[in-house]
Amino acid sequence: MNKRFSRIALVGKVEDARVADSMVALARHLRSRGLVVLVDRDIAVADLPGDTERRPMDMIAGDADLIVAIGGDGTMLFAAQLAIGRDIPLLGINRGRLGFLTDVSPDDMLESFDSVLQGRYEADARSLLEVRLVGTRGPDAVRRALNDVVVQRHESGRMVELETWIGGQFVNRHGGDGLVIASSTGSTAYALSCGGPIIHPSLDALVIAPISPHTLSDRPIVIGRNSRVEVRLVERSGTRAQVTCDGMLLGDLDASSNLVIEPAAGSVTLLHPPGYDYFRLLRSKLHWGRSARSGRVEP
Repeated sequence: MNKRFSRIALVGKVEDARVADSMVALARHLRSRGLVVLVDRDIAVADLPGDTERRPMDMIAGDADLIVAIGGDGTMLFAAQLAIGRDIPLLGINRGRLGFLTDVSPDDMLESFDSVLQGRYEADARSLLEVRLVGTRGPDAVRRALNDVVVQRHESGRMVELETWIGGQFVNRHGGDGLVIASSTGSTAYALSCGGPIIHPSLDALVIAPISPHTLSDRPIVIGRNSRVEVRLVERSGTRAQVTCDGMLLGDLDASSNLVIEPAAGSVTLLHPPGYDYFRLLRSKLHWGRSARSGRVEP
């Protein structure tokens, strides 16, 4: 992919003043270059250029050829849902905390964006998961996810029991707070906090990570992306589990339903400025390579 962009949608939680400030600065910068800027019609941000075009959020991606997520990784995942099924790349401006997906810093925002507008960027295609909640009481709930699928206990204070099946073969019974099934992209998100490994995004792999497992031997496992994963609720557990995809609710898993995760068709393309280095990003976010004495990053 090496295309020029003329219609750019800006997405972010403008209740955060830092996000609003970056959105205004970027909108002015883009308009000064004669580009069309689109935002959600319902946001209330002062000082946006008067000719900024407003659209309903569910229509904004259809009118744009680039989506810019301003915020944290949660905002980037929201923007990814807008882009799925469309050939629209994403660029992330980090106004959150860690920001593994939103890798452009506010200080470098305008310079980095000029590079992208000039066609100098790295296109990074990320694979997707297809998630289906298959029940007997109605139509299947289906969604595609970039990061992860999380199955968590519905009632606080009670352990949930889940079974995992991979390729039709029984794997394990998990007692605890739930499971995270993450793509390589999502391996640095919730799965990482559950003790899962970091998987380079170029690898076609999934990680299944238990959340607060009751049994210490219940450890994360890595499998091929093309695997079909099924999660079932143990009927006698007497509870329900809630399923979310990239932080968005899909539905409830109970004894009458199955959760199925498979590779999805298509991908989401992330754009990085020239010189993008995944390992440098990890060093920055996870504070790797720092000298215990000086605090400096060792080469």
